[in-house]
Amino acid sequence: MMKNKLLTGHISAFITILIWGTTFISTKVLLTDFTPIEILFIRFFIGYITLWIVYPHHLTLKQKQHEYYFLAAGLCGITLYYLFENIALTYTLASHVGVIISIAPFFTAILAYFFSDEKKLNLRFFIGFFIAMIGVCMISFKGNESFRFNLTGDVLALIAAMIWAIYSTLTQKIASFEYNTIQSTRHMFFYGLLFMIPFLFIMDFHPQFSTLFDPIMFINLVFLGLGASALCFVTWNLAVKRLGPVKTSVYIYMVPVITAVTSFLILNEPINQMTVLGIIFTLIGLWLSEKRTTKEK
Repeated sequence: MMKNKLLTGHISAFITILIWGTTFISTKVLLTDFTPIEILFIRFFIGYITLWIVYPHHLTLKQKQHEYYFLAAGLCGITLYYLFENIALTYTLASHVGVIISIAPFFTAILAYFFSDEKKLNLRFFIGFFIAMIGVCMISFKGNESFRFNLTGDVLALIAAMIWAIYSTLTQKIASFEYNTIQSTRHMFFYGLLFMIPFLFIMDFHPQFSTLFDPIMFINLVFLGLGASALCFVTWNLAVKRLGPVKTSVYIYMVPVITAVTSFLILNEPINQMTVLGIIFTLIGLWLSEKRTTKEK
């Protein structure tokens, strides 16, 4: 029974990362006609409606204080994380943001040590983290991109990584309440969208809905709404429920790998020796961070 739960968790995490690693293609296409805040709000609104259609049952809280956890998770994982990440991209290179965001598992491990039951962080986890980060840097910079940093952009990306760690820790706590995963995810989406509303007035939110008649734009928005939002947040939260926040978060190392492979297959972007070596390092780091000792088993 336990093995089946763990297997379900790993499969859920892999499906999530497999889709999240390809979302850059859809986002890149949509940015020709939509602003980042428009894409963000529309995709999660589609996801929210979809989850109501899939599971049309109201969430009844067992305790009133549980509402605060959902509120915090929606604020962190839906609103703040994506806003900080998108704003960071306007200041610094996408490769820099990708590398810095990949540090999220490290922050998750620290938070989990203090605020959850995951106390068994061993040397193997940190060795895996170090090796994976070398691989992520190799993939992102490809051996020929400048390492020049922008303090504002890189700090914002670092804050985004910290926020995602907080979100992962919160979802583990919410998972302990034993609510339906779809209902829980939808409730987080509600607060995420709610907290996003003030930013719609501050940032450039004037979507031209006539653009939706363009099949390419429509398909990419639906992909982000149904796949990257509705499905992936459910599978991610399920993975956290089964594996815990630390073991789930290390799958983030795979995002640059998926991105590099899909860029090669779909956009015909070249893969050089540095990228291949980076993929190998990242996979080794992921394996080391996920592997448990006999005593832990």
